[in-house]
Amino acid sequence: MSAFRPPHIPESEVTPKALYLKRRQIIGGAAGALALAASGEALAAPLTGKPTDYKVPDKLTPKKDVTTYNNFYEFGTDKSDPAANSGAFKPLPWSIEIGGLVAKPQKLSMDDIMKSFPMEQRIYRMRCVEAWSMVIPWIGFPLASLLDRVEPLGSAKYVAFETVVRPDQMPGQRGFFQPISWPYVDGLRMDEARNPLTLLATGLYDETLPNQNGAPIRLVVPWKYGFKGIKSIVKITLTEKEPPCTWNIIAPNEYGFYANVNPHVDHPRWSQATERRIGEDSGLFGGKRIDTLMFNGYADQVASMYTGMDLRKYF
Repeated sequence: MSAFRPPHIPESEVTPKALYLKRRQIIGGAAGALALAASGEALAAPLTGKPTDYKVPDKLTPKKDVTTYNNFYEFGTDKSDPAANSGAFKPLPWSIEIGGLVAKPQKLSMDDIMKSFPMEQRIYRMRCVEAWSMVIPWIGFPLASLLDRVEPLGSAKYVAFETVVRPDQMPGQRGFFQPISWPYVDGLRMDEARNPLTLLATGLYDETLPNQNGAPIRLVVPWKYGFKGIKSIVKITLTEKEPPCTWNIIAPNEYGFYANVNPHVDHPRWSQATERRIGEDSGLFGGKRIDTLMFNGYADQVASMYTGMDLRKYF
């Protein structure tokens, strides 16, 4: 793949300079902030990442909307359920097991992660399959950095992810009727996982991740629909074969493995040609629809990975 050069947008066009300058701290301080939040309540400790050129000129989605309008079925199926039902979830202590086809399998705590991987601040467009979108200032580090640490074998072609199962803390995982067979699982092809845009996020809006947004660590893949952004990750496994993905298992005719944002391929029950930007215009849902961009606007950075593929078949 050719060298990646993210677009450079003047800082003044994206967000006030103060957003990047306030509360600067070394990574050790960020780890300490995480430790202070170990009571089990939603994480809200300050967390600052190094500003980068990974940003778009779009208006940021208000923090209130980012943290109250979510898909996180472990806490319920309504968009308001994650914020309402995640207060008992304990995001710390936490560890992630990384194994499979690697030379150096490891189990890392969040403290290990915060000390080992410099945090970056990136502003990404995020698009949901239900035709709504947000613009979120994430804090995290490239997934590729973690993969380098475990040294993937040449036979590793895919990266599989698994979320936590805690029915005592996650009300959406308990009860007679379960819409999902837990744990939630998903995966990426190796080149997708190593793309510089692919992020493991530990925070947003200068704070550690709230419970409802995937605390303490989640995947962010901005050119794919939101259901690929698996939350509260506890296991990462490198494999030779395409891994199972929860929504692809539930409804393979509606949710493909790749899940690339594509305005030319509609969901069976609605169009994907336009989207509604949450938090803009008339309230939460807004009144204005905008055109959906191919690969969510990241075609220059990711389209080459799919050259020659039938994107209607491999959706």
